[in-house]
Amino acid sequence: MPMTLTETLEAAIRSIPDYPKPGIVFRDITTLLGNASAFRRAIDELVHPYAGTKIDKIAGVEARGFILGGAMSHQLSAGFVPIRKKGKLPHETVRIAYSLEYGVDEMEMHKDAVKAGEKVILVDDLIATGGTAEGAVKLLQQMGADVVAACFVIDLPDLGGRRKIEALGVPVRTLIEFEGD
Repeated sequence: MPMTLTETLEAAIRSIPDYPKPGIVFRDITTLLGNASAFRRAIDELVHPYAGTKIDKIAGVEARGFILGGAMSHQLSAGFVPIRKKGKLPHETVRIAYSLEYGVDEMEMHKDAVKAGEKVILVDDLIATGGTAEGAVKLLQQMGADVVAACFVIDLPDLGGRRKIEALGVPVRTLIEFEGD
């Protein structure tokens, strides 16, 4: 009998207790990326609702969002926009500050990466408190993009990130939840 999506993902995602600090369970998708069938299934599931629709760009958050976003871009015949930490892009950029669990950071994208009205999907591996994803959505919207969805492999619902993104008017798609993290 074939495994369900949840069973496939649970088997492919490594959980590392007490990393990066005691009491945290780190959800590592590098094992998912290394498992060809699980990786393929995750990408297929992420793009499924958007197949046949006009998506102009996939925006991926550094660094795992680049991997997922590249694969999604290929399947949806869309362009790819890297959203990076401050100082990593070589051309004119736009920047936004965003909240982390213990402070503030900045992310940026090229000023010409999206055009006003383009339909964009944001992607990253995981949504926890939502600070990074919220910053990325606001950056894209500031540039005039129509952010049609934010997609994540993993949701940590107890941390409330999904609600922050939905409050910006952006639907959230996740494939698996881990409670209590």
